[in-house]
Amino acid sequence: MTCTKTTIIEKIYEELELSTSEAKDTVEHLLEIIKETLASEEDIMISGFGKFQVNEKAPRKGRNPAKGEPMMLKKRRVVTFKCAGILRDKINGEDGD
Repeated sequence: MTCTKTTIIEKIYEELELSTSEAKDTVEHLLEIIKETLASEEDIMISGFGKFQVNEKAPRKGRNPAKGEPMMLKKRRVVTFKCAGILRDKINGEDGD
Protein backbone atom coordinates (compact mmCIF):
# COMPACT_ATOMS: atom_id res chain seq x y z
CA MET A 1 0.00 0.00 0.00
CA THR A 2 1.22 3.49 -0.84
CA CYS A 3 1.32 6.15 1.85
CA THR A 4 -0.38 9.21 0.36
CA LYS A 5 -0.56 12.82 1.49
CA THR A 6 -4.05 12.05 2.83
CA THR A 7 -2.66 9.15 4.89
CA ILE A 8 0.00 11.43 6.38
CA ILE A 9 -2.61 14.07 7.23
CA GLU A 10 -4.79 11.43 8.93
CA LYS A 11 -1.84 10.12 10.99
CA ILE A 12 -0.90 13.64 12.12
CA TYR A 13 -4.57 14.30 12.98
CA GLU A 14 -4.76 11.11 15.07
CA GLU A 15 -1.34 11.12 16.72
CA LEU A 16 -0.95 14.84 17.48
CA GLU A 17 -4.64 15.47 18.18
CA LEU A 18 -4.77 18.41 15.78
CA SER A 19 -7.91 19.29 13.89
CA THR A 20 -8.11 17.91 10.36
CA SER A 21 -7.62 21.39 8.91
CA GLU A 22 -4.58 22.04 11.15
CA ALA A 23 -3.03 18.72 10.14
CA LYS A 24 -3.70 19.44 6.46
CA ASP A 25 -2.27 22.97 6.72
CA THR A 26 0.85 21.62 8.46
CA VAL A 27 1.51 19.03 5.75
CA GLU A 28 0.78 21.48 2.93
CA HIS A 29 3.10 24.08 4.48
CA LEU A 30 5.92 21.55 4.94
CA LEU A 31 5.61 20.36 1.33
CA GLU A 32 5.60 23.94 0.07
CA ILE A 33 8.82 24.66 1.99
CA ILE A 34 10.40 21.55 0.44
CA LYS A 35 9.28 22.50 -3.09
CA GLU A 36 10.48 26.10 -2.79
CA THR A 37 13.83 25.00 -1.36
CA LEU A 38 14.44 22.47 -4.13
CA ALA A 39 13.27 24.95 -6.81
CA SER A 40 15.96 27.34 -5.58
CA GLU A 41 18.45 24.46 -6.04
CA GLU A 42 19.20 24.14 -2.34
CA ASP A 43 19.54 20.70 -0.76
CA ILE A 44 17.25 19.50 2.00
CA MET A 45 18.81 17.40 4.74
CA ILE A 46 16.50 15.84 7.31
CA SER A 47 18.51 14.25 10.11
CA GLY A 48 17.74 10.54 10.50
CA PHE A 49 15.76 10.51 7.23
CA GLY A 50 17.94 11.57 4.32
CA LYS A 51 18.96 14.21 1.84
CA PHE A 52 17.05 15.55 -1.17
CA GLN A 53 19.32 17.09 -3.77
CA VAL A 54 18.82 18.76 -7.16
CA ASN A 55 21.21 17.41 -9.81
CA GLU A 56 21.77 18.55 -13.39
CA LYS A 57 21.52 15.92 -16.13
CA ALA A 58 23.43 16.64 -19.30
CA PRO A 59 21.79 16.40 -22.75
CA ARG A 60 21.96 12.87 -24.09
CA LYS A 61 20.84 10.65 -26.91
CA GLY A 62 17.58 8.83 -26.33
CA ARG A 63 14.90 7.00 -28.23
CA ASN A 64 11.25 7.90 -28.85
CA PRO A 65 9.42 4.93 -27.26
CA ALA A 66 6.38 5.31 -29.54
CA LYS A 67 8.27 5.35 -32.84
CA GLY A 68 11.65 3.91 -31.86
CA GLU A 69 13.40 6.85 -33.52
CA PRO A 70 16.55 8.36 -31.99
CA MET A 71 16.23 11.81 -30.42
CA MET A 72 18.19 14.23 -28.25
CA LEU A 73 16.99 14.70 -24.69
CA LYS A 74 17.51 18.20 -23.33
CA LYS A 75 19.51 18.92 -20.20
CA ARG A 76 17.31 18.91 -17.13
CA ARG A 77 17.33 19.03 -13.38
CA VAL A 78 16.21 16.05 -11.32
CA VAL A 79 15.67 15.51 -7.61
CA THR A 80 17.55 12.63 -6.03
CA PHE A 81 17.20 11.19 -2.55
CA LYS A 82 19.89 9.53 -0.47
CA CYS A 83 18.57 7.93 2.67
CA ALA A 84 20.30 8.31 6.01
CA GLY A 85 21.99 5.32 7.60
CA ILE A 86 19.40 5.27 10.40
CA LEU A 87 16.55 4.97 7.87
CA ARG A 88 18.43 2.38 5.80
CA ASP A 89 18.97 0.27 8.94
CA LYS A 90 15.27 0.57 9.86
CA ILE A 91 14.21 -0.48 6.36
CA ASN A 92 16.56 -3.49 6.54
CA GLY A 93 15.32 -4.50 9.99
CA GLU A 94 18.58 -3.68 11.72
CA ASP A 95 18.33 -2.02 15.11
CA GLY A 96 21.88 -0.67 15.23
CA ASP A 97 23.03 -2.85 18.15
